[in-house]
Amino acid sequence: MTQLQKYTWLIETIRRAGKISHRDLSDKWEQCKDLSDCNPLHRATFNRWRTAIYEQFSIDIQCQRAGGYLYYIANPEDIDENELKKWMLDSFAVGNLIGENLSLKGRILVDQIPSGRDHLTTILEAMKENRVVNIVYKAFNYNDSYNIPVEPYCVKLFENRWYMLGHNLSKDTIRLYGLDRIEAVEVTGQEYKMPKDFSATDYFANYFGIVVDDRVKPERIIIRANKDHTPYLKSLPLHHSQELIEDDGEYADFSLYLAPTYDFIMKLLHAGGMVEVISPTSLRKAMKGWISDMYELYKND
Repeated sequence: MTQLQKYTWLIETIRRAGKISHRDLSDKWEQCKDLSDCNPLHRATFNRWRTAIYEQFSIDIQCQRAGGYLYYIANPEDIDENELKKWMLDSFAVGNLIGENLSLKGRILVDQIPSGRDHLTTILEAMKENRVVNIVYKAFNYNDSYNIPVEPYCVKLFENRWYMLGHNLSKDTIRLYGLDRIEAVEVTGQEYKMPKDFSATDYFANYFGIVVDDRVKPERIIIRANKDHTPYLKSLPLHHSQELIEDDGEYADFSLYLAPTYDFIMKLLHAGGMVEVISPTSLRKAMKGWISDMYELYKND
């Protein structure tokens, strides 16, 4: 078990408890046999972990002395408001939980991410040092691979695939590259400077996923979900701009502000007849076109 996994276990255990004594923490740690080897969590070790957690994650574990020396996270908003930190801690927490239950390996099913392990580490190392990478890339619609020097700006996980957004030095343009289509990657000695005005969050803010098309402008979109699909959209919004307009029990209307690119249309089609585009008219027509093409495939059955 790595130190990061230990820190994550401690953070998540305190988060779930709200407030917890050192004795209860030690008991819970000892019960995690696969993680602790049945050893208690000594106070000196616990204090070292507290310090390391604050230094690495800025998560402050404090002690409430009144009422029995209970430990709690003093700045939970620092986790909740930082999407990357929250995602990382949640991912490690799930990993720890599965690690505690390896005996159930045949009954815990997960989706595979085909592109994360091979090249993500190398690209992240290049990003930390602001170094150009040379990639050997083979797009799905090309027969041959080609070499590209890229300044890596950011990485993004979408639909179980990792992508790298970067500045293609050969064509002097910003491009997105799927890591599962990278055959090789090499960190060069050439350094670059990140544009001062670049924000990965802002770059994708008006888009659903990874398709960024300047020809498709963001606009206000109204969709209607039937009563069966409404809870899914409420619990997992399609986009950060999603807002509930009306819910009468039979259907619910949601407002979104984004560019209706190809991947967003595919997401709406995925819901079938459970979701209807109310406006704009142009998007309704686009949906109708896709549905008509699908009907042509099956009309003779």
